[in-house]
Amino acid sequence: MILLIDADSLIFASCYKPKDKITDSIYYKRIDKCKEKFDGQLINIVTTLEEQYDIKEVRLFSGRSKNNFRKLLSKEYKANRSGEKPPMLDRMHQYVKEHYEAIQSCGHETDDAVAKYWYEIQKVVGRDNVMIVSIDKDYMQFPALIYNYHPKHKKIYDLSEQNAMYNFYEQMIIGDTADNVNYFKGLGKAFAKKYLQGCDSKYKYTKKLYELFKMRYKQKAKLKYIQCYNLLKLRTDV
Repeated sequence: MILLIDADSLIFASCYKPKDKITDSIYYKRIDKCKEKFDGQLINIVTTLEEQYDIKEVRLFSGRSKNNFRKLLSKEYKANRSGEKPPMLDRMHQYVKEHYEAIQSCGHETDDAVAKYWYEIQKVVGRDNVMIVSIDKDYMQFPALIYNYHPKHKKIYDLSEQNAMYNFYEQMIIGDTADNVNYFKGLGKAFAKKYLQGCDSKYKYTKKLYELFKMRYKQKAKLKYIQCYNLLKLRTDV
């Protein structure tokens, strides 16, 4: 099994103190503490998966989303993110790059880089021999093995083509609050499930979604559909 680990969330989490250690600041001010926490998290993930799989290779991915092309598509994209960042964040990105030879994204996001590698590698070694490791729900649009290591989930997803296709088009309806992408405020999973019932191909999903965009955006439907699609769709050609 080849593991493709989106390390961004691990890097971010490594900069924070445990809740029972918080005194004057929620952030670590010493890089050695961050490194120790990151290494521990990574070892725990790999060790857990080694109980079920023969791990042949582990590849890490990280990035800071500088010059992110999605921000050129919409000024609202991730505009809800706080400007504050942990003081050790940049140094931890550098540490992971140098110590673990992490593949860093440029002009796109880390999940795009992971998506590209997954798409290429699974064609060579087989879909069942490569696994994406991340807590990011965006990967659910791929028919892949995905390990979500978050304590509340901690589950391996085995997504079929139909599962993955549905997940993506559902996301276009319900939006992504984390990235400030929401073209149909007030519409949730229950509506999406009912509205998309009977769709079993990209053509049917596209036709059904475009009808919804036309009802909401009238003459701007095509522009809004393309914009939403490109903001949410992970790139495999970066």
